[in-house]
Amino acid sequence: MSTLAQTQPGVRKTLWRPSNALVTFIVFMLPAFVLFTTFVMLPMIDAAHFSLYKWSGYGAPTDFVGTQNFERLASNRIFLHSLGNSLKIIAASMFIQLPLALGLALLIYEKRWSNTVFRLVFFLPYILAEVASGLIWSFIFDGDYGLAAEIARWLNIENFYILANRQWAFTAILVVIVWKYFGFHMMIYIAGLQSIPKDQIEAITIDGAGPLQVIRYVKLPMLKPAIIMSVFFSVIGALQIFDIIIPLTNGGPSNSTHTIVSFLYTFGLQRMNIGFGSAVGIVLFVCCATFAFTYRATFQREKGAAR
Repeated sequence: MSTLAQTQPGVRKTLWRPSNALVTFIVFMLPAFVLFTTFVMLPMIDAAHFSLYKWSGYGAPTDFVGTQNFERLASNRIFLHSLGNSLKIIAASMFIQLPLALGLALLIYEKRWSNTVFRLVFFLPYILAEVASGLIWSFIFDGDYGLAAEIARWLNIENFYILANRQWAFTAILVVIVWKYFGFHMMIYIAGLQSIPKDQIEAITIDGAGPLQVIRYVKLPMLKPAIIMSVFFSVIGALQIFDIIIPLTNGGPSNSTHTIVSFLYTFGLQRMNIGFGSAVGIVLFVCCATFAFTYRATFQREKGAAR
């Protein structure tokens, strides 16, 4: 029958063609899956394996110690302080950085040339590399030659070394972090505000609502998706802060300004204690993954309840 079909005129031979879904998967999903597996999943599996060994990074790991690296972390005073510093960064982001970004976005979101200038000025710190930002602010805080030294001379007071003071060094780091990243969140809010239909604002204004009522009943509810995304980026970014810490204080004075990542770098990589550093990396991964999945599940649940 198949031979007859091939020989009869007008009968076409049916060729197999991949479906659109399969083509989409091959073109888009497969490369992304390969990259994610190669650069994320495999390193994490290796880190989980290395965390069970006392290993310097040379040769194959052979000194199996089980969960001792994690037990050392749980009782390590510097690590616990570093974890607390990361939580302080999250708090500063939530209660200082994001409200500041939202307030400025409400002031300059309208499309005017003057607002464009302000947006550029406020967004410039985010464009700067983290290391460059740290070096700039380390000069500003320098008690001998920087801006802090000049202010001390103007006020005729003794030079104050902010980054060498255990009580003030981390506060200075928080100032730099807020300055560096608030422009990024401001632009997220500006994009959300510019997408709000003007008809809704005009309607509530005609009904007699003032500027604060417009913000409360129209702009903030419409900004909820942007705020949710901004909070997510802020928390994940705060847990991964590293590049600003190193040029500013390098974790000092007396290891008082370490975050989780700078602690990993100093006590894991620099000291060639790869097994211990891998344990820190696993803890960081668990913190980020737990927050990400919990955050996503929470707002998906709220979205489903709203429907």
